[in-house]
Amino acid sequence: MEKKEHQVQIKNRTQRRRACPFCVAKIESLDYKAVFRYKRFITDRGKIVPKRNSGMCAKCQRMLAEAIKRARYMGLVPYCID
Repeated sequence: MEKKEHQVQIKNRTQRRRACPFCVAKIESLDYKAVFRYKRFITDRGKIVPKRNSGMCAKCQRMLAEAIKRARYMGLVPYCID
């Protein structure tokens, strides 16, 4: 018996990486008190949006996660939303 291989054609798509919004705005450090800056990077359930969805660079994603966690601890941002 011969194996029949299915040929899958993959469309040749070139996707451009989104530019990091904090790098474009030249923000060096993110303060936990500036909730308005990172409110859009929190889901409706209160989770931090992953890097692949937000389009941020690794450095800014770490900075964002730290700021959100500090704001949660201080009570500015809820841990979870009911």
